[in-house]
Amino acid sequence: MASAQTVKIGTRGSPLALYQAELIKSELERISDGALRGEIVKFTTKGDQLTTERLINSGGKGLFTREIDRAVDEGDVDIGVHSLKDVPSLLPDGQALVAFPERVDPRDGFLTTNGIKKLQDLPEGAVLGTASLRRESQALALRPDLKVVPFRGRVETRIEKLKRGEADATFLAMAGLKRLGLEDYATPVPINDLLPAAGQGIIAAAARPDLLSGALADALDHIDHAATRAMATAERAFLAELDGSCRTAMAAQLRNIDGTWHLRGEVLTPDGQTKWTAQAEALLSTGLDDLAALGRELGDNIRQQAGGDLPVFTD
Repeated sequence: MASAQTVKIGTRGSPLALYQAELIKSELERISDGALRGEIVKFTTKGDQLTTERLINSGGKGLFTREIDRAVDEGDVDIGVHSLKDVPSLLPDGQALVAFPERVDPRDGFLTTNGIKKLQDLPEGAVLGTASLRRESQALALRPDLKVVPFRGRVETRIEKLKRGEADATFLAMAGLKRLGLEDYATPVPINDLLPAAGQGIIAAAARPDLLSGALADALDHIDHAATRAMATAERAFLAELDGSCRTAMAAQLRNIDGTWHLRGEVLTPDGQTKWTAQAEALLSTGLDDLAALGRELGDNIRQQAGGDLPVFTD
């Protein structure tokens, strides 16, 4: 019997990132019926080294992926595994997102230590901890009286900061909490209150397609979830049209509602007091190219509403 092909899988070293990489590893091994053997290779990224300041002050999107991207390019790993919302809209030359496992709950989770379940119920002038410009703007749109302080670090780190009283509340992605078995800490926030980040809840496997073949290519094809790829395609096209970065608060979500694709996007000013939204529908049978075009159309619609220039955070 031929020996198994080793597949090196690059990932960050946080518990959530390792969970995601282990998911891809186990699926590759299961689908290939032992023809593939995954090997996890851990990286510390620039984003992991930032514990207090905003991403916008250190280079924005890509801070959680560059080291892994480089390893894929140089052949040190075969696949990079990322949280899709951390992946820039423009990929390195020669790389592609080759597989998306089925999306997990895309909503934000609201966390406090005093039993309050809704942002709207926090006391006047309460402190919200978040390093997400989107969450900050969306929260201020609902509660302009809140004081926002930076909250960075791993999921567990942010929960500990909350327990230490560094803020009265924070938000974390429900998908990450569920993957770590920590969902009981949070109350899911309705999507109509906080539209999630594009790609939130989606794991992405990145690789060089020209180097994929045989059992590995076949296994990745089987891992890829068609509806999740459709969501990723439309939401990332929206970001790309707006040159999505970490300096503008924006969100996008493609959902199957009663058998129809519904795409909604929004951009907010830093203080949350102005918001531009756009939405559209499409048949579930709509192809990926047309979903990408729909995402770009929504992005262009919002740019026109905003007068051509999008608001950016400057600090």
